Formats: sequence, structure tokens, C-alpha cells
Amino acid sequence: MQMLYDSDTFAVVQIHANANEESTIEVGTLPAPPQLARHGFEIVDKRSGKEVYLDGSWAEFFQQRLNVWQQKAPTQEEVEDMLEGYAELAHTPVSVH
Repeated sequence: MQMLYDSDTFAVVQIHANANEESTIEVGTLPAPPQLARHGFEIVDKRSGKEVYLDGSWAEFFQQRLNVWQQKAPTQEEVEDMLEGYAELAHTPVSVH
């Protein structure tokens, strides 16, 4: 897990699936089938106390935007505007666990 962005209004965390780790569960004498690695991003809207988790094609699209930003550093306003669009998808209340 890696914190990518943290402001008064938003937090973005990248979740890395542990794809290289061997499964220790076995079925009979055969090893368990490999699990699909699901990398993703969690975006928390601190104003509403809700979060959205992006994986699959949503995460790929978000990663492409991050790659562009590495080449051309955006302003905080540009970042916040983009995250605002994702915050509209946030329906899950944030819970501490």
C-alpha cells in the first residue's frame, strides 16, 4: 500500500496485489490455483467521509493519468478537480478496520 496524495479534501492510496507470493493452501495433493492479482486505487473524499475503490479498467485508466502527471506536474487545483469527478462515484462510507 502506498499513499499517493493527501490533502484536506482527498486521499489517494495505491493498493499493490501480492502477485509473487506462493499460495500455501493446497487442494488434495495439488497446489491451489493462482489468485488473480488485483491492483487498485482507493480514493477517499474527506468532506463526505466516503471512498471509492478503482480496480480493473478503472484502475488502468487512473494509472495512465498518473503516468501523464509524472511527465507534466499538475497543479493542486487540477488534481483536486480530477479527484472530484471520481468522488461522485464514492458511495461507501469510510470505516476504520
